[in-house]
Amino acid sequence: MKSVSEQFQALRDRQQCALIPFVTAGDPDLATTATALKTLDRCGADLIELGVPYSAPLADGPVIQAAATRALQKGTSLDDVLALVKTVAPEISAPIILFTYYNPILNRGINQFFQDIAAAGAKGLVVPDLPLEEVAAVTDAATQSGIEVILLVAPTSPKERIQAIAEQAQGFIYLVSVTGVTGIRAEIQDRVKDLLEELRTLTDKPVAVGFGVSQPDQAAQLRSWGADGVVVGSAFVKRLASSDDPTAGIAALETFCTDLHQAVKPSA
Repeated sequence: MKSVSEQFQALRDRQQCALIPFVTAGDPDLATTATALKTLDRCGADLIELGVPYSAPLADGPVIQAAATRALQKGTSLDDVLALVKTVAPEISAPIILFTYYNPILNRGINQFFQDIAAAGAKGLVVPDLPLEEVAAVTDAATQSGIEVILLVAPTSPKERIQAIAEQAQGFIYLVSVTGVTGIRAEIQDRVKDLLEELRTLTDKPVAVGFGVSQPDQAAQLRSWGADGVVVGSAFVKRLASSDDPTAGIAALETFCTDLHQAVKPSA
């Protein structure tokens, strides 16, 4: 399995945009999550974000909040998620990026946390509530364990803050397409195109856009605007939870991932 940076470089060499699906670990159960990861990998995911269920997911909209609640109600813990990653990572080619909040990292201890997720096979980490002022301590520990910490840029961030984030980001920069939480949106704001262009003047690191992307045509639009990657979360989580039958949820996931892959890689 490549690192996050290596995967993006390989895609850049082929002039391709990355497809980055998100699913919540343990929803509806860990066995289905394992199947979902393998399905996404087979259907064209270049990297996969795996959400660690958390009781106060402030950056998540109602769809992902509900998924995290269901997973927690079934007792899904961080150790369960790491055991899942350790089992699945050797069987897929898409690097796994964990999505978690800062408090669980602090509770385990920053160094221990990164040692544990690296041992499990994760390659990257997104921490939506990580204060910029504390990024350096986290990235230092991450680098020692071979983990890349992906930082988020909000559409309301001033240029000076964007510059500081870009300098410290690892793997890629996660450009948030909307003000607010994750969720399905009807359209992508034109402001995102301007932000992509602005980021190009500040850094040569890859930029992936997420939060609100829910349709293949939106993914294609972001690719045409120059995004290096497209992150799709709530739309995947919703499909996986669309039926009481996990098999039907996986089938919906597979169809949607295939459609998105064709949208971001039309000539592939």
